[in-house]
Amino acid sequence: MSITTEKFDLKAYSKKELAEKYEVSVKTFNKWLEPFTEKVGAKRGRYYTVNQVIIIVDVLGLPGVMH
Repeated sequence: MSITTEKFDLKAYSKKELAEKYEVSVKTFNKWLEPFTEKVGAKRGRYYTVNQVIIIVDVLGLPGVMH
């Protein structure tokens, strides 16, 4: 994962959009989220809600920021 200065907008995202933000495939993103499925909850239609995105960023970290 590279470090980027790109701004992260807090909004509803699809799984594909989030995977692109984290610069990984959807398959890899699914594996990353697997341990947090219960905490994140199910998507609403195609998108994760803003509250779910906050939880995802909390558990995975900001996209492009190395820990």
